[in-house]
This record gives sequence, C-alpha cells and structure tokens, in this order.
Amino acid sequence: MAWSFRKRIKIIPGIHLNISKRGISTTIGVRGASVNLSSRGGYLNTGMPGTGISNRQQIFGGTSTPISQPATLPKQQIPALPKSSLQEIPVIRGNIFSLDANQITSNDMQGIKDAILLAHQQRSELALDRISVFLQWKRNEQRLSLSYWLIYGFLFKKLTLALKADIALQKETLAAIDEQLKSSTVELDFNFDEEMLTKYQKLFNAFEQLCKSEKIWDVTSSYTNDRFTTRSSATAVVSRLPVGFRIGELADISSPTPAMIWQNANGADLYFYPNFIVVWNSKSQFAIVGYDELDCNYNTSRFIEDERVPSDTIIIDKTWNKVNKNGQPDLRFKDNYQIPIVAYGNIELKTKMGLNERYAFSNDQSTNNFNLAFLEYQISLIKLDYVPALN
Repeated sequence: MAWSFRKRIKIIPGIHLNISKRGISTTIGVRGASVNLSSRGGYLNTGMPGTGISNRQQIFGGTSTPISQPATLPKQQIPALPKSSLQEIPVIRGNIFSLDANQITSNDMQGIKDAILLAHQQRSELALDRISVFLQWKRNEQRLSLSYWLIYGFLFKKLTLALKADIALQKETLAAIDEQLKSSTVELDFNFDEEMLTKYQKLFNAFEQLCKSEKIWDVTSSYTNDRFTTRSSATAVVSRLPVGFRIGELADISSPTPAMIWQNANGADLYFYPNFIVVWNSKSQFAIVGYDELDCNYNTSRFIEDERVPSDTIIIDKTWNKVNKNGQPDLRFKDNYQIPIVAYGNIELKTKMGLNERYAFSNDQSTNNFNLAFLEYQISLIKLDYVPALN
C-alpha cells in the first residue's frame, strides 16, 4: 500500500487595524468572512471572493455611540504631556513584577489573542508532523540503499519502485508542510492616516534611539535603605538586571510593522505594536494589553553608581561611600572614597489588570524623548476612541 499523508489545515484569520481621524477599527477574519469592530459598532462582512457578491450586517452597536470608552479617562480629562523632573529614586517596598501573563489580557483584545493561539497550535502540530514525515523519509531512503547493497533491490523491482514513489511523495509532503508553516501565522496589518503615521514614526524612531543606550536595566526590586546602619546616602536599595531592547517580531505573527521588544529579566517580554502590547512569557502563556489601559510613567532619578559609569550618562554630583547625616564623609572609615551620583532615566509600566514593570536607562535624554513620544501617540489613540466614525 502506497504511503499517504493527509492534514486538515485551518485558515488563520488575519487582523487589519485602521488608525485614523475617523477612529480605530479592527477587522478580524479571512477573505469572504470577517468581523469589523469600531466605535460605530460591530459588522459581519460575508461574500464570495471573485464574484463581487458581498453582504455587510451590523451585529451590535450604533452609528452614534462608541463601543467602548475607558472609564478612567473621560475625554475632558485627557492629560497633558508631563515635564521632565529630577527626583530621588521612588521607593517601592518589595519586588517589582507582573502577574501571570494569562491574567492581564484586555477584554477587547481577546480576539487577537485567540488568533495567535490558533496559529501557535497549528504550527506546533505541523512541526510534529514534519518530524514524523522526515523520519519516515529517512527510513525509506535507508531501506532503499540497503536493498541495493543486499542485491534484492535489483531482483524485486516493484519493491524498489514503491520505495522510490514513497520517498518522492514524502519529499513533496515536507515541502508542503514547510509552506504551511510559513502561512500558519497571524497576518497583522496596520493602516495609518498621515497624521497618525507621523506620530507613530516619531515614537518608533525614539525607541530606536532608546535601544542605543549603553545600559538598560530591568529593576526587579526596591527597598528603603536604613541609612543609619549602612552609613550610605542612598534612600533605596535597588536590584537591577541588564536587559536588551530591540526591533523584531513574534514567530506566530507576520507583520510589515515590527514590534518594539522590551526584554524582561523576571517575567514576560513586552512586544509593543501600534495599539497594543503582547506580554509574551511563552507560546501558551501570554497576554494582549491595549494602550488605553497602560500607565507609562517617567522620571529622572539620582542614582549612586558604585559600578562603572556608562559613557552616555551624566554625572550630576558626588557622595562618599560612608557618610554622616549631613552628607559629609564619615571620618571613622580610613578607606572612605567618593562615588558619583548620576542621572538615569526610569520608565514604569502599569495596568490595573496586573502589569507592573520598571526599567532604568543610562541615557536619560533618550528616555525622556521616548516617554514624550509615547504619551503623545497614546493620547492621540485615546482621543480617537471618543470620535464616532462617520459614514
């Protein structure tokens, strides 16, 4: 009996997000069947590709009422961009980490998460199928080689012809699985109007500059320092781990717009897309968080740096390793020495659902520039939710 392979492939729904003055709309689906969500409501679009036959049916909402308005940020209370300030490091008692990734997905982002889960499940199944077919192909090649080596392959030509046919089919199947793996991703497409595109490009450029900071740390804990006991001028004891920022994408998402990736030392990495963040711990443990739920807070901290000072960091003062209450060196310590006080940029990310991360950057100016660009873009997105789109 000839070898055969059959696999039912599910079509992964694509996601198209339109970001413009008319508002934000999301279309999830495939050709011939999709759902469009916007401030005007929800619409089911059906049709027969190539025939010109289509139908658009409203499934909820109205033309004058937005489907969602963040309760914590009424239109008249949209904040102004903050000014930069120099502060002592804010003391947060305890560890700094987010809740489990599965617990913090925004309610209106579940559809995107489901599409990514479907893509991952299919890619996982295809990967296992590929291993199985590959092993069968190798076994048949070995059997064919062995048949010639033991002579019987020349005598029983039907057997060798069947093996050759199976090998050819298995090669074709491997190529087909490879193509299916490439297509089993969520096609994520963003369409901006000129104004929003300009603001997003400004944000993206600011992130690229932020990535160039010589040092980036994930701040994992911060505790109040007992200055009397330690004889130190530091107000807090901070634990930090070096991390990397970069441009990239998730394996299960295919998009012409890459993600801004924030590595996390003690939890899920953050993938910033144009209107949501993928909080990625693993292929089954992740969340989607909308920008409208994100609090992004920035400050410049005075940090007593007892390690090498990065080249892009400004030294703003000096202190002593051991000090008195008045800041003067404690003369009881003969080997006392001066330590530089530097200005680091800090960004804290929080949501009410449980995202809680803090990062420190050696280049404070780049940190401030990114923060201002992000808030300008975020506020523009939030305003769009309050402008009903017109037909």
